[in-house]
Amino acid sequence: MSLLKRGFVSKGEDVVAGIRTPQDLDAMKNCMPEAYKELVHNCKILERHYKDMMDIEFTVQENKLWMLQCRTGKRTGACAVKIAVDMVKEGLVDKRSAIKMVEPQHLDQLLHPQFDNPSAYKDKVVAVGLPASPGAAIGQIVFHADDAEQWFAEGKKVILVRTETSAEDVGGMHAAAGILTARGGMTSHAAVVARGWGKCCVSGCSDIQVDDNAKVLEVGERVIREGEWISLNGSTGEVILGKQALSPPALSNDLGTFMSWTDEMAKLKVMANVDTPADAAMARKNGARGIGLCRTEHMFFATEERIKSMRKMILAVTPEQRNAALHVLLPFQRSDFEGIFRAMDGLPVTIRLLDPPLHEFLPEAHLEDMVAELSRETGLTEEEVLSKVEKLSEVNPMLGLRGCRLGISFPELTEMQARAIFEAALAVTKEGIVVHPEIMVPLVGTPQELGHQATLIRGVAKKVFAEAGSSVNYKVGTMIEVPRAAFVADEIAKEAEFFSFGTNDLTQMAFGYSRDDVGKFLPIYLSQGILETDPFQVLDQKSVGELIKIATEKGRKTNPTLEVGICGEHGGDPASVAFLSKAGLDYVSCSPFRVPIARLAAAQAAV
Repeated sequence: MSLLKRGFVSKGEDVVAGIRTPQDLDAMKNCMPEAYKELVHNCKILERHYKDMMDIEFTVQENKLWMLQCRTGKRTGACAVKIAVDMVKEGLVDKRSAIKMVEPQHLDQLLHPQFDNPSAYKDKVVAVGLPASPGAAIGQIVFHADDAEQWFAEGKKVILVRTETSAEDVGGMHAAAGILTARGGMTSHAAVVARGWGKCCVSGCSDIQVDDNAKVLEVGERVIREGEWISLNGSTGEVILGKQALSPPALSNDLGTFMSWTDEMAKLKVMANVDTPADAAMARKNGARGIGLCRTEHMFFATEERIKSMRKMILAVTPEQRNAALHVLLPFQRSDFEGIFRAMDGLPVTIRLLDPPLHEFLPEAHLEDMVAELSRETGLTEEEVLSKVEKLSEVNPMLGLRGCRLGISFPELTEMQARAIFEAALAVTKEGIVVHPEIMVPLVGTPQELGHQATLIRGVAKKVFAEAGSSVNYKVGTMIEVPRAAFVADEIAKEAEFFSFGTNDLTQMAFGYSRDDVGKFLPIYLSQGILETDPFQVLDQKSVGELIKIATEKGRKTNPTLEVGICGEHGGDPASVAFLSKAGLDYVSCSPFRVPIARLAAAQAAV
């Protein structure tokens, strides 16, 4: 019986006031056996009637039991899962009803560390940002990614504090227990990477000023220096002074039983967004049924050698120089894909070709230090290096030379990535691994763009298969993240075997909000009711939702076998998952640590 023991032997108002300490309900069994027996009987009646765990108030006067009131009992995440599983075992509810008894935030509690007592630190909250990645973290402040890696290697817990993060910071982000940024929204670089790794993150915290050079964090009059301890609540966005007590994630056998029921009910598959073999293994452990998005750009930042080769490719003057740099990158890419294919044996792996603006590989902040080195390695003069970099700079890089535009401008890049994918697939197939590679072309807005890239990819496949004397089945599809692509989806579907909606960029373009700068005004919009929810967290059904519906309908008219899913951050939001399930999509893909929540949401949408 899932009975919440709230009994006590004293007056109720004395207990509330703290005058008396309540005794355990078992004490009543000894001193008032008849009343206790009647109470247990009544609790069973109430539980059977309400089909839930009940919070029951009662009193005993002159050995007579009086039932005062009852209500649905509050519960932690671990209790919610246990209650649901116990009630199915007892025959009180069926699996469909049990699935409705657990809320997404309950699973968040099970999958991430939490603070022991959030009410205990309220007077130490110094700033509030966006709750970019759930959970809790404590650590000593560091301001540079290199320092985070070094301090972590020394056994220290650190919080990486940045004005904003870039792809170059991934090493420090991985080493940090938590991440705090002054700028950026819910789909900024820091937020997306942190969610993928299950790390606590507070982004877009406009209350703070970060001075990287002085290594200080200013909050109003308060100055917090490198090495001082702070705590982050990624579920509320709170920045807290000092070290607060943490509770570790609480997993149980009941969770596995409960999650198996969600998969029985769900119509929507849940896949994961991962970039490394380790992430792939975690995604599979959390129940992902494949990889819906593998972002290849993070692979180029994994080591200094890879970054240097990528920069040589960008600065190359001739195709021969470009090919020489890509030849160095090829084995790295191939090795990464082999590891991911092994981890996902038998499941589909969707790999997105290189997407980010090239300026991310040549950050302006570090350019002065890099020019001399780049000059030596490329054979260009320092003036020529600076000139090339200046030509790459863009007023609005997120709408500039990125995505398929990169592959069309530098076809050797697409060919190298395609070769790495196919060679990796053939290599692990020889080991007995079952591989289902799906190559995704990003940022397509016209059918001609996809046609250009698909022709290159299929051409490379023929060459690699001919060289190896064997082949694998593969798919070529596209990421729908430009509104125009949704309106011409029927034409694009002639070339595509699947659509995956990149709802981060699709939201950015539909609203005209920069996803990295939205934190400056979004809190005002939310507080004044101009927006009901953050559109980068909860899918806006009236705009982005309609674009998804239009593209899905048009695409399937041309190609009835078209597989359709999403790989934006909305894939882990329960309300968005419910909408997408009704819209007829085949799958959602989200960060590995959000996979269980998406599985629950998909099941709840189905029942």
